[in-house]
Amino acid sequence: MMLKKRHEGKVNPQHTATVRATISFPHELYATLEEIAKQKKVSLAWVVRDAAEQYLAQKWPLFPKEG
Repeated sequence: MMLKKRHEGKVNPQHTATVRATISFPHELYATLEEIAKQKKVSLAWVVRDAAEQYLAQKWPLFPKEG
């Protein structure tokens, strides 16, 4: 996975540090994520971030989601 810093020196209202990641998904999983994004009227990136945050909250409750 390739990571690249984004918005270096700028403040993102949602996150203070943002990185861009390139990720490969199996076709069926990608299609499902796109459908979820379409139904919720959000970006595919939002769906993936939300899923990652939920996964971390379930696996590592010692790291609560900051609000």
